[in-house]
Amino acid sequence: MTETKMKYASICIALALIVATCFPGQARSEPNRSDADSAAQLFKAGKFTEAGDIYARIVAQDPKDYSAVLQLGRVALLANRLDDAQRWLEAAIALRPGDDDAKVMLAETFYRRDDFQKAVAALNGVEVGTNRLIIEQYPTLNVAKLESFKGQTPYEVHGDGQTTHLKFLNGASLPVVSVRVNGGDEVSFFIDTGGSELGLDTDFAKELGLPQFGDVQGTFAGGEQAKVGQSRIESLKLGDWTVQNLPVMTLPFRQLSAGLGVKRIDGVIGTTLFYHFLATLDFPRGELVLRRKNAESLKRFAAESSEDSVAVPFWMASDHFMVGWGRVETMPPALLFVDTGLAGAGVKLAEPVIKAAGIKLEEDKASEGAGAGGTLKIVPYTVRQLSFGNMREDNVAGLYDGPFPWENSFGFHLAGMIGHDFFKPYAVTFDFETMRIFLTSQSPSP
Repeated sequence: MTETKMKYASICIALALIVATCFPGQARSEPNRSDADSAAQLFKAGKFTEAGDIYARIVAQDPKDYSAVLQLGRVALLANRLDDAQRWLEAAIALRPGDDDAKVMLAETFYRRDDFQKAVAALNGVEVGTNRLIIEQYPTLNVAKLESFKGQTPYEVHGDGQTTHLKFLNGASLPVVSVRVNGGDEVSFFIDTGGSELGLDTDFAKELGLPQFGDVQGTFAGGEQAKVGQSRIESLKLGDWTVQNLPVMTLPFRQLSAGLGVKRIDGVIGTTLFYHFLATLDFPRGELVLRRKNAESLKRFAAESSEDSVAVPFWMASDHFMVGWGRVETMPPALLFVDTGLAGAGVKLAEPVIKAAGIKLEEDKASEGAGAGGTLKIVPYTVRQLSFGNMREDNVAGLYDGPFPWENSFGFHLAGMIGHDFFKPYAVTFDFETMRIFLTSQSPSP
């Protein structure tokens, strides 16, 4: 057997084993074009599990079907099944070494494990500065920044106990908490799951003398674009704990201070930090609760959760987009992006969804607002019924501030985002191990 044939034989055997492990009991019917088309349509509709079943069936019959193998890696990454994602993406790279998409998603897989050096290695040969997938979905894969953590453990938590609490400093707007950066004085950060890595105000970062690793183009509310700086800090004090070695991004957040009801905002806590904990935004009690991300915390949380708690499965697209099923009025279920940083409203919908639902924009009540990307014209509206999972709220305030830029950015349809005002009645817990968001009317005990 030639070396090339041996290589492909090894790939076929490996892929067959992966299919058997990840998708046991899959039918062995012959794949056809309609299977690929059906899987693509299911994926576009956000039905990732169903799409994955068909892709697995295709690969079981043709282990060299690169598109199906790559999509299995993509589905596993969305579900945060990182071992499966690594196996599928490495198999895709073996089939087509010159294609960068699998390398970028493999780098993201390692990034989520805090294995930054392997993430850098996975990007070998990729033109990071011009790669479409990195620019649009994985801008946190900044090679220089990741390499700066060599010999260190990112997000290393120091402190006693299983839980720490941070009281909200304000009540009306987005939650704001006190933290300390690099051992300095207390500063105010707001909380926004619409953000990815920890964010620092640009001037604050300069005052701290932080290293700079270039910048990337960021997309914000209304489709506004702005340069996002790349940096890192040595430590972040959160309640009783200190987290060491954190990547950060920089933007001019201080311009948002007045709208957040505090004297000065110096940064933002986003989804990537939450990813390292079992985190609860407890709006009724006015506090952020961080639990260690381990089996003990999960068991205790499950035992203490009230019967009123509702679990909503979610997926994570890009580097931080938590998306779950909801319903806008009487329309069919749709995927919504969980953005607790959407202030002054409970929902923001894509324009086609607004029109399809027959929702009326209240142009006579339009105003101007500040976003991370600049000033926006904001037009209010009301959604008579809005559901996330099995939790339904009536007469939810919505806002329109221009195009919803992420409607089709990830290869599937997003109807919009669900925001702060929807979540205010609940303690909202983010569990990245089981990939569920818990909405609890009465929060569990500390």
